[in-house]
Amino acid sequence: MSTPSSPPVSERAGGSSVRIGALVPLTRPGWAEAGRHLLAGLELAAREVNDAGGILGRPLELVVRDTAADPQRAVAAVDELAGLGVAALAGEYHSVVARAAAARADALGLPFLCSSAVLDGLTEQPTEWVARLAPAQSHGWRIYADFLLGAGDRRIAVATEPSVYWAAGTRILRDHLAPRGGTVLELDMRALAPTDVCDELAGHRATALLLLVGHPEPAVPIVRAVRSDRRLAETMIGAPAGQPEFTEWATLLGDEGASIPFLRYLPERLGPLGARVGTALRERLAEAPSFVAFEGYDTIAVLAAVLRSHGLDRARTAESWPRVEVEGTRGPIRFSRTPGINVWQWAWTPVQVVDRDPAAPDRFRILHTG
Repeated sequence: MSTPSSPPVSERAGGSSVRIGALVPLTRPGWAEAGRHLLAGLELAAREVNDAGGILGRPLELVVRDTAADPQRAVAAVDELAGLGVAALAGEYHSVVARAAAARADALGLPFLCSSAVLDGLTEQPTEWVARLAPAQSHGWRIYADFLLGAGDRRIAVATEPSVYWAAGTRILRDHLAPRGGTVLELDMRALAPTDVCDELAGHRATALLLLVGHPEPAVPIVRAVRSDRRLAETMIGAPAGQPEFTEWATLLGDEGASIPFLRYLPERLGPLGARVGTALRERLAEAPSFVAFEGYDTIAVLAAVLRSHGLDRARTAESWPRVEVEGTRGPIRFSRTPGINVWQWAWTPVQVVDRDPAAPDRFRILHTG
């Protein structure tokens, strides 16, 4: 069910610590590589908080729980962490898991700063208890749709699996593209093999295929099938959910994984704080940090600032979201109420559409910003 708190943080703790519960996917079927980057950011920021004196003279301790992309497991973790007396919750990458955790945190009156999940409907009703750093799906995916239109792609196919997240993404794309002459064809991957996808693309003369599916299965086999089909040499493959961001993608697909545009939440150039944190994250991860690692760092930076300013009372933390002003790694962080979003939202982190450079798949190219 759980992984131990970060040893470097907890071993430094002398006396009673201020605990923050961290929800992270660290094992399959969760996207473990994303979880590893998220945890690296959370841990780096926690270490720096303690190096600077902790929270009100007490050390900060992360209490980490592995959600493994399982909503029920996440709810159980929220219950456990609330019972352990954590001051707040942080983290989570998977939208469906974060939604379950947010609902439980709201019910328990436990502040939750969601790091990475983008689903617009993170909670069913407006809540004071939940805030989010990642941009809402409708914001980022509309920017991606604009990129498609700018590239001349209007006959779009989506390879998709059953999920609230994928269904929401498909709806956002269709609603944005249809008034502008675009069409969206859904390909149900429960019924189709990768070679069947190729036949559908050729038959409908789709100019782009978007991967609204899990990684590495079935995303990787779909990419291989499309790349090897001569009929589809001009078909663009895209992955708005960001599957190509992580090293595993390049390791599994090599050159075939390049030129697949995806969404990334970074500015074109990092400022001094972001550059310093990026260097430290690279050392911690032994590879280039993803935007998810920066989200993790910023989450703890915000919570530490809130707890230092407003104390450890959970209700006071929840009341403080609209007063947050923190310099994050990707710009100044403030929360506001955004139409259609029921949680306190940072509006907005920088959004890029990028891909891996076919000439050097370890290098990213910025194709579009929004």
